[in-house]
Amino acid sequence: MARMHSKGKGKSGSDKPNSSTAPDWSLTDKKEVEALILKLAEEGHSTAMIGTILRDQHAVPDARLVTGERITQTLSRNKIEGTYPEDMMNLMRQALRMIDHLNNNSKDKHNRRQLELTESRIRRIARYYKSNGRLDRDWTYKRDQLRLMVE
Repeated sequence: MARMHSKGKGKSGSDKPNSSTAPDWSLTDKKEVEALILKLAEEGHSTAMIGTILRDQHAVPDARLVTGERITQTLSRNKIEGTYPEDMMNLMRQALRMIDHLNNNSKDKHNRRQLELTESRIRRIARYYKSNGRLDRDWTYKRDQLRLMVE
């Protein structure tokens, strides 16, 4: 499948192995893994960081195989959610960094184009989350209010 904003068509990188059960050497206690997820979320870690910490420090290669659901589903079931979905928040932070860069380097045309593409991705993903009910129907992306949304 083609890339969104480039000419590339390939898919490089490794895939996770197809497995329906957790390995024998891993931590497989469901309640203990859920408690770790909730503890790490209360400390302020993102879902991606929670998965990395579980993998590297607690011998849980895939929390989904142990708990039967994704980390975000575990957090939403326990009423621990952010205002915005994590992927959208990452895009908004990226756009904010580009805006700060453009304030200091106003002639950087490449960065201006990348900001337009990033804002396009934000609007596209916002449309998806509005249709799924994760965002309010009247939410709109505004560049001048971006700093308030991210912080």
